[in-house]
Amino acid sequence: MKIGIISDTHDNLSMIAAAVKLFNRLKTDFVVHAGDFVAPFTVPEINKLKCPWKGVFGNNDGERKGLFSVSGGKITEAPLSITFASRKIVVVHDIALLDGKMPHADILIYGHSHKPSVKRKGSILTVNPGECGGWLRGKSTVAVVDTVDLSAEVVGL
Repeated sequence: MKIGIISDTHDNLSMIAAAVKLFNRLKTDFVVHAGDFVAPFTVPEINKLKCPWKGVFGNNDGERKGLFSVSGGKITEAPLSITFASRKIVVVHDIALLDGKMPHADILIYGHSHKPSVKRKGSILTVNPGECGGWLRGKSTVAVVDTVDLSAEVVGL
């Protein structure tokens, strides 16, 4: 099964639309947003996904009540623990929230740095999809995880 990972969209509706289009084309089974949506008006674009999704708040999500409400509770405080396709997934925006302690999980998803990264830390696959918004580094990226072989790929939009 495939999980789409997106983070740091920062109100960039055109790049959110590009990510949703990519995830729908790839037929992802689930999508995770690792924070920094920024405003509630971004959620209707994310809701165009043809699969379920969840997300966590980031440090730039000032309208948390609005984001929570418009998303129907799909956006919550971190850390978020999800079990999907028999894999335990932990989602945070800023990995520093974990205080250097790795969670008991198969997959750790985070954002915040705007730098894409796919690494193994022991038995845990860690994935930062980079920034979808593209405002900081000028590159809009997302990631796709294969839950069967625990592999991940960063994809440019």
